[in-house]
Amino acid sequence: MGQAEPRVATSAKREFTQAEIGAIAHLYRGEVYRSTIWRTRLDTTTNWSVVTLGVALSIAFSSPGASELPLLLVGVLIGLFMVLEARRYRYFNVWRARARWMETHFYAPMLDDGDLHTEENWQKTLAKDYWRPEYHVSMSRAMGRRIRRNYLWILSIQYLAYLGKLTVHPVPARGIGDVIGRAAIGPAPGWAVLGFGLFYLGSWLALAEWVRRKDAASARRKGGGKSLG
Repeated sequence: MGQAEPRVATSAKREFTQAEIGAIAHLYRGEVYRSTIWRTRLDTTTNWSVVTLGVALSIAFSSPGASELPLLLVGVLIGLFMVLEARRYRYFNVWRARARWMETHFYAPMLDDGDLHTEENWQKTLAKDYWRPEYHVSMSRAMGRRIRRNYLWILSIQYLAYLGKLTVHPVPARGIGDVIGRAAIGPAPGWAVLGFGLFYLGSWLALAEWVRRKDAASARRKGGGKSLG
């Protein structure tokens, strides 16, 4: 469940009544519904990024004389959508974590051996999350997961399309020198513009890899489960 507290084994065991089990079932349905709604919102921001990149590609490759600047400027919009999606992911992760917690500690044990294992106090951990709700992942971790899932591919296509534009327009480049020369923007030399693009892409890649390693380490500590991020 993200940042859930570890189980605390005790000798006390509590039996749920039929009414309480029914209430938990309705609660689970509500959490699944909320996680589904926020999952849809994640898809929306990804679609915005894809559409804006498509528009930039259409403008940049509309003619040999068209400027390549739209391919650079669209990176600002993609970055903005990425931040918005990471923020939405933090909300989504709250609902998903609660639903997953009930699946793991309520439904799975009930289906497996008919014992809800309430002596492990999983229900108290869930109750605390309702009493004091908070995010289960940081903003940087949320961004890293969304980059790994979607935005690394979008940003890579953007950069490759930019290089392609410099290579083929207005005429096919005769060598790397032509590509670097065409990349110049005002007083900024071409090598600086291309280098900044690599740094920009590499920074997001580094964040995604750092988060992947953190998620893998967290999954190993919790018993080898695979992250759902």
